[in-house]
Amino acid sequence: MTTSTTATDVNQPSLQPAAPTGRKLSLPVLLLVISGVLALTSIVRIVTGADGITNVSQMSTALELAVPIGLAGLGGLWAERAGVVNIGLEGMMILGTWFGAWAGFQYGPWTGVLVGIAGGALGGLLHAFVTITFNVNHIVSGVAINILALGATRYLAPLAFEGHQGGSAKQSPPVESIGDFTIPGLSDALTELNSKGWFFVSDLAGLLGGLVTNVSWLTLVAVALIPATWWILWRSAFGLRLRSCGENPIAAESLGVNVYKYKYLAVIISGGLAGLGGAFLSIVANPFYLEGQTSGRGFIGLAAMIFGNWMPGGLALGAGLFGYTDSLNLRGGSENVHALLLLGALLLIIGAIWQAVRKKYVPAAITAVIGALVFTWYATTNEVPNQVVAATPYVITLIVLALSAQRLRMPKADGLPYRKGQGK
Repeated sequence: MTTSTTATDVNQPSLQPAAPTGRKLSLPVLLLVISGVLALTSIVRIVTGADGITNVSQMSTALELAVPIGLAGLGGLWAERAGVVNIGLEGMMILGTWFGAWAGFQYGPWTGVLVGIAGGALGGLLHAFVTITFNVNHIVSGVAINILALGATRYLAPLAFEGHQGGSAKQSPPVESIGDFTIPGLSDALTELNSKGWFFVSDLAGLLGGLVTNVSWLTLVAVALIPATWWILWRSAFGLRLRSCGENPIAAESLGVNVYKYKYLAVIISGGLAGLGGAFLSIVANPFYLEGQTSGRGFIGLAAMIFGNWMPGGLALGAGLFGYTDSLNLRGGSENVHALLLLGALLLIIGAIWQAVRKKYVPAAITAVIGALVFTWYATTNEVPNQVVAATPYVITLIVLALSAQRLRMPKADGLPYRKGQGK
C-alpha cells in the first residue's frame, strides 16, 4: 500500500520536489565571499598596477570564454544527475564545432547553432546507446567518443571545406556574425567608472561592464540555460524522476519510472549542450571551425561541474573562474598572471588562517608554506614565462579540484552499471 501511494506521488505532474538539502552557502554569504574576493583583487590591482585584471574588456572576454566551458559543464550535469558519467564531452564539443561551422557558413549562423546542437546530441546518443543499452564502462565509452569525434572531423573537414573561399583541410570558411548587443549609456558609464581606478568601485564597474558590453545573443541563451536547468531538475516532476535514476535507479524502477528512457534523454541533452558549446566556439568566439579549437574545454567543463558539486550555480562560478584565467592568454597575460600570484598568495594565507582557527593545524601549515612560496615567486620576479600564462587555466583547474574534493557529493549511482529489472 505504501509503495502504491509513493508511486502515485512520484508520477504526479503537479509535484514540486524540494531543493536538495545539505551544507551549502546561502545567497547573502555567497555574495559576501564574492565581495571579499573582489576587494582583495582590487587591493592587488592597486599594489601591482595591473589595471587589466578587472577592466571591462578583460571581463567581457572572460564571459565569452566561460560560456563554452559552462555549456560543457551543464552537459556533464545532466548526464551525471541521471547516473551516466560523460567523459565524452570533449568529443561532443568537437562535433558541435564542426557541424556548427559546416551549416553556419552555408545556411547562416543560427542554423549552424541548431546543427551544432544536433551534432553534439548525436555523440550523446551514441554514448547513451553504448553505456545504457550495452552496459559498457562509461569512461571507456567517453574516451572512445572523444577519439571518434576527432577522427571523424579530421576526415570530413577536407571534404567539406576545401574548394570554398577561406576554407582548407583544417579550417572552414568564415561564418556570418550572429550579432551582439551593448546596453547604451550603462556600458559607457561603467567603462568610465572603471577607468577611474578607485578601490572596489572601479573593479565592480569593470565586472558589471563586462556583462553589458559586446555580449553575443548566444551568450544570453547560454546564461539562461543555467536557471532553466535548475528549475527543470529541482522544481519539476520530470527532474525528480531523472535525478532518481542517478541516485537509486532500482528504487526508481520499482516506483514506475522508466529508467532507460530518462537516462537516454539526459545523455542526449548532455550531448546537445556540449554541441552548443562547440558551436559557440566556431560561430561566436571564432567565426570559423579550426581543428583543435576546443583545447580541452570539455574536460575543464567537467571540472567546473565537479567544483560546483553537481549544481548549476556552483558550476556557473567554476566556469566563470576558468573563463577568467583563460582570458589572461588574450589580454596582458604575463603582467596579469604575475599580479595574480600576489592574489593567490594572499588567498592561501587567509585559507591557512581559517584552517588554523578550525584547529586543522597540519593543513594550515602546508597551506601557509605554499602561500609563502607563491609570494616569494611574486616578489623575486617581474613577469612570468608565457608557458606559465598558457598553462594557467589548467593549473587552476587542478588546484580547485584538489581544494574542493573534500566537500563534494556526487549522485550515488553515478557511473554504476544498471540493468532493467535487476532489483527483482
